[in-house]
Amino acid sequence: MAKKFDRKLVKTAPPLAVAGAVFVLVGCGGLMMTQRPGPPRTVAEQQGQQIFRYDTFGDEQLWTDKLHMASIVDSKVTPIQALGLGLKVDMDKLNFGKFVLHNPLGASGTRELLREDAVVGLKATFDDSGHVQRIGVTCALCHSTVDSAMLPGIGHRLDGWPNRTLNVGAVIALSPAVTPEQRAVYTSWGKGRYDPRFNFDGKNTPLEIPPAYGLASVKNETYTAEAPISYWNAYVAVTQMGGHGDFSDPKLGIDIHQTPDLVTPKLAPLRDYQHSLRAPSGGGIDAAAASRGQAVFAGHCQSCHVGGAGTDNDAGVLHAPSETGMDGAYALRTNNKAYRTTPLRGLRFHPPYFHDGSAATLAEVVDHYDRVRHLQLSARDKHDLTEYLKTL
Repeated sequence: MAKKFDRKLVKTAPPLAVAGAVFVLVGCGGLMMTQRPGPPRTVAEQQGQQIFRYDTFGDEQLWTDKLHMASIVDSKVTPIQALGLGLKVDMDKLNFGKFVLHNPLGASGTRELLREDAVVGLKATFDDSGHVQRIGVTCALCHSTVDSAMLPGIGHRLDGWPNRTLNVGAVIALSPAVTPEQRAVYTSWGKGRYDPRFNFDGKNTPLEIPPAYGLASVKNETYTAEAPISYWNAYVAVTQMGGHGDFSDPKLGIDIHQTPDLVTPKLAPLRDYQHSLRAPSGGGIDAAAASRGQAVFAGHCQSCHVGGAGTDNDAGVLHAPSETGMDGAYALRTNNKAYRTTPLRGLRFHPPYFHDGSAATLAEVVDHYDRVRHLQLSARDKHDLTEYLKTL
């Protein structure tokens, strides 16, 4: 029998909007150092971009019909509250004049942002009276952010960047359909974290939302290397976002079939677009130290972080948690019971690090491996290696 989704389902959140009153919430904050990606180069990448940004895969059946988020967003979520939850606004879609006219301090301001398709990762439809009738989420909710070119939380889209300020659990906890026990779990996750198995096994070991850029040479996208990227896209779209489609994995005991399948036909162009997203880079690096750090990396790190992808998992290698000093609680919930070596791309742009966010900075990553792997690095070696990692 096909497994039904469960109200514990999580993977993207609903409300959002942002306002001229955003100053009140976000206050100060510098612009992110970014490289905005160029436009898609092929027809498949163009299709994939539209899917990534705007396709809900029919997941309104979860967010509207089961979690009742359309009515919550329509009547209760203000732009400032949405920003506080980590939602982002695409300034290239924002009609600021119309937004201000629709009361940026009230839920009507949120509705206007949704009408403009300006809330990254949310898609809404409206009834004849202008109220939110149905709402769903897209891949971009968790895997896009903005460069804050206008204000913190409002800027140009950065597809593939993990939204590390998005509080997915707090968004889901707004639903009147979740139980108090579920709400306690969701609100425990915090910013930038999400548990993609809680709705199946009831355990709680949330993961850092990973970047979706720099994946073109990476065979397995997930922390525990279940399968290639399209497998994970299908898993998330159907079992987490609540999309209307097919996903089956006998090892996990999941067999979901829904007609029509709104997911499977879109996986190839979605993958093509994700593969086109290059990892960002930027200045502000001590070049001499980074050059020395490359030698330190070659001597101590390159046996696992191999090749252009920066991971030995492309050759099928996995590592027991004890091998690298990682908390094994999440790995034990998966088929492989181990972690892959994380590909190294755009590292300086997506702290914190490790699957559980246990290292706040790259310097802490270096300290961790120096301790666990008994590398005996000098203070200068650590500094140089940290600078080199910023170049990847």
